[in-house]
Amino acid sequence: MDDNFLNGYEKAEMPSPGEFSVFKKKIAELIKLDLTNYKNAQMERRIVSFMNKNRVNNLQEYYKVLQSDKDQLEKFVNMLTINVSEFFRNPEKFEELEKTYLPELLERKPGLKIWSAGCSIGSEIYTVAMILDKMNVLEKCELIASDFDENILNKAQTGKYSAHEAGRIPERYKGYFRQVAGEQETLMLEPWLINSVRFERRDLLNSGFDSGFDLILCRNVVIYFTDEAKDKLYRGFYDSLSAGGILFIGSTERINNCKMLGYKLRTTFFYQKSYCALKKKSGNKNFFRKRNA
Repeated sequence: MDDNFLNGYEKAEMPSPGEFSVFKKKIAELIKLDLTNYKNAQMERRIVSFMNKNRVNNLQEYYKVLQSDKDQLEKFVNMLTINVSEFFRNPEKFEELEKTYLPELLERKPGLKIWSAGCSIGSEIYTVAMILDKMNVLEKCELIASDFDENILNKAQTGKYSAHEAGRIPERYKGYFRQVAGEQETLMLEPWLINSVRFERRDLLNSGFDSGFDLILCRNVVIYFTDEAKDKLYRGFYDSLSAGGILFIGSTERINNCKMLGYKLRTTFFYQKSYCALKKKSGNKNFFRKRNA
């Protein structure tokens, strides 16, 4: 049997650049996300895979599926925004954050302004919150988390996690979770810890950033971004950091041109803005104001 046929269904082939161009424009209108910032090859392979799972063999039909099926649209957005996160992901790096970088930052000021960009389900910003609480400084700090995917933000704000999602919590931090009544496999963070974080919906490549951050976490977010989009994002983070501020990235990433962008590589995953860097004006002073304020 021809590999391109399965149970009477003709598998989708890679669409032409022109077809993808039209599809990207339609998607931008549908979900307000600019796909031109994403690497074509990786993204297009994933889209074709999704088309085959839905047994459609052209982009016009697949777009109709996304228009009419909220579940499929959510899966599509999840694919683009990589909603994968863990508590204490790369635990040795969070130990380094706790033992080296947070104390350094706290020497300069008693309270820190921290942003988790592309926060997914909130695991990493809550990890930072727990660490800061153990250091007895959480109440003095401002914690902000943002993501493009509104559904995933809603989950993050509940502070609820399956036993699997919370499975790698170190013993000394398990006290921050409690069993949810009537839900044997669900754990919930203490409400006061949840309330220590402010969540915002943001498109990282098309929103203005606030300034004065002491620590920015953007981990395993840019895997599908073009090099131009990455540079734009890292420049934006640089401008948003205070002098001496730290950018904490993921294990799948590195900033090859960090010196040209102005960063100093401190240790793997940790980049620092120069202490003598001049502050630049923020492009959007209202970026992190509370909704309906």
